[in-house]
Amino acid sequence: MPGWDPGDGRFGPELAAARRRVARALAKAKGGDQKLLGVGGPTLERARLANRSVVGAPVLPACERFTGVVWDHLALGDLSPAGQGRARDSIIVVSGLAGLLALDDPVPDHRLKLSVSLGALGRVASFWRKPLTAALDRALEGRLVIDLLPGEHAAAWTPDRDRYDLRRIKLLANDGKPVGHFAKAAKGALAHALLAANDPERALKGWTHPDFTLAID
Repeated sequence: MPGWDPGDGRFGPELAAARRRVARALAKAKGGDQKLLGVGGPTLERARLANRSVVGAPVLPACERFTGVVWDHLALGDLSPAGQGRARDSIIVVSGLAGLLALDDPVPDHRLKLSVSLGALGRVASFWRKPLTAALDRALEGRLVIDLLPGEHAAAWTPDRDRYDLRRIKLLANDGKPVGHFAKAAKGALAHALLAANDPERALKGWTHPDFTLAID
């Protein structure tokens, strides 16, 4: 498979110029330091090496590149063929490097949070807000949109509620304690349930969890 081109993928034509600016900023920062990347030791060195040369680097589909608790409980492989088709059509990933990615979009190894400041670009979420919002709003026109973004990702998007039916979701702990690791698992399970259903709006209204309550804005 060819190396990463910022113009690749569903949103590449719209976001290529901004992606190249992020790639140049990462290279200028020599891949980033411990403060920027939030890791140390071998993980830091691997991330710095990857960040220095993302353009042309080997790629994986976004659904394989990204990992973690949410992705584990999303369990794409356990969905029916119809559910997997809905996932490929409807899931959009907000990314510090690429702005927006569909599930099958190619993406190189990298590490960059939206909450950090990257050189002259400033805060990554703020840098992305205008181009990301324009591209995402066009893609969502007239659709039901269920927003499961964490705070730092949501900060990169200013939604236009007049253009689509937006439901912003928060998980509230039933015991009143701050949500944490287990909320990520619940969020992944919720996403799986929505994709498995023929009627996601009905599935959203009927979804329950023993430890969390849904707040829908």
